[in-house]
Amino acid sequence: MGISSAPGVVDEKTIPLPNDALPDTSDVAHASNGNIIDHGLQRGLKNRHLQMIAFGGVVGASIWYGTGSALSYSGPVGALICFLIIGIDVFFVMQSLGEMSTLFPIQGAFIELAGRFIDPALAFALGVNYFYLWCTNIANDYNNISLIMGLWTDAVPPFAWILIFWAGFQCTSLLGVVVYGEMEFYLACWKLICVVGGFLVAILINTGAIGGEYIGFRFWRNPGAIANGINGFGKTFVLAAVYYAGTEMLALTAAESRNPQRDLPKAIRQTFWRILVIFLGLVFFAGILVPYNDNRLLNASSKSAQSPWAIALVEAGWEGGGNLVNVVMITAQLSSVNSAIYVASRSLVALAVNGRAPRFFARTTTNGVPVNAIVFSNVVGLLSLLNIAATPGKVFTYLINISGAATFIAWAFIGITHLRLRKAWVVQGRSLGELPYKAMFYPYGAWFVVLLNLFLVFISGYEVFVGEFAAVDFVFSYVVIAIFTVLYLGWKFVKGTKIVSPAEADLVTGRRDYLVHAEEDSASEEKPNTPWYISLKRIIFS
Repeated sequence: MGISSAPGVVDEKTIPLPNDALPDTSDVAHASNGNIIDHGLQRGLKNRHLQMIAFGGVVGASIWYGTGSALSYSGPVGALICFLIIGIDVFFVMQSLGEMSTLFPIQGAFIELAGRFIDPALAFALGVNYFYLWCTNIANDYNNISLIMGLWTDAVPPFAWILIFWAGFQCTSLLGVVVYGEMEFYLACWKLICVVGGFLVAILINTGAIGGEYIGFRFWRNPGAIANGINGFGKTFVLAAVYYAGTEMLALTAAESRNPQRDLPKAIRQTFWRILVIFLGLVFFAGILVPYNDNRLLNASSKSAQSPWAIALVEAGWEGGGNLVNVVMITAQLSSVNSAIYVASRSLVALAVNGRAPRFFARTTTNGVPVNAIVFSNVVGLLSLLNIAATPGKVFTYLINISGAATFIAWAFIGITHLRLRKAWVVQGRSLGELPYKAMFYPYGAWFVVLLNLFLVFISGYEVFVGEFAAVDFVFSYVVIAIFTVLYLGWKFVKGTKIVSPAEADLVTGRRDYLVHAEEDSASEEKPNTPWYISLKRIIFS
């Protein structure tokens, strides 16, 4: 299997192109399966892949007991409020991404666009921020596996489970984007079925059909609907951001989509609503299954943790109910780890291609698999081995704090980049009618994203100032802000970058308009009649 060399490293100075410049297709090749190889990566993802990849990556195993953490932090109503507010935040984030990524379906997506429309130094800082965000997600997923497996046996230490699954995921992540897309599609379909089943089980338990005892909204009255005040809200905001994080990964898949201008807007709309309904549904049903002060829910002192569904099934008289929930969580983990490795590695590839990371990471196989970036990203995920020195519950808390702060920073700069792109578009005399996708409620939605996420990144560590000050907790809550600032200022000083003028911003490179025509020609050759069972599958899963 050959290795293709990395594309040329670009200069940090923005080079404006004439508005009538044509897209360069000279470096476009084809993989052995006929798909386009675009700047090293294979454009092999179909519409159904895009719609399920983000869903599968976001709805991981940890959401089944992470909802328990949300309950213990802020109570059932408090958790619902936090997840709803972050859901609105994500809606506008996705609107901004939809407009930018359909116009420029390039490697690095919003990371590279931040360098193009704001400052190249920002692309470096944001790219590294997004890379370690997803590396901490990989680590968190492995830590979650050790938590889940710890419910079945304590004979195997947590680090052993991590290493076993690490080796397995290292193999599956190297199979290529087409295999990855197919795996994610079917695993995400399975997770969707499990979530619907979870809703039904919660209804049956709550109404007494399972267990024989009607619960209703008893736990909203005793111990209560809201817990821990503003401290609880701050912690739940971070938790909600971590669980919603990954919805924006659709922007990165644009670089490997067959037709991003057609497929990405559909995927953004449908994926967002699926995720919002699922998260709000899981938080709501968890809140009517168990009280928020149940000590079996996940917290910082947990060596293992139980899902609210497992607790409720046991309370209803089914002692083996936890085993069923564990099976669901382990199968859910299969896709979320793969998705985390995918996003982390593609973020690293984008940094390397543009000269912001060693070019070694930009190398791909002849079929467009970035082997070096994948292996390195998965190795960094072994941060999960920190649970050797601390409990898995404490490691979960630390990784959530890092991921949450990094997510807020990424979302805030997505909004800022969108505002700058629109300004450049208008200043250079472009018509809004040329945009393949226009964000709803612009510019109010973009400003909402910027202001809300900048606010949340600073209050996310509010708990460390309440009661006795804990230096370690303070560092894990705010170290991301310090690192991001140092990365930005350091790169700006070393490379001498400047703020990009809207009048000089590049509005041509990376448009990939030729992909639209290629797909249209291919589609015109397909048979118009679609079997009924295929149509039914598309309605349910796509």
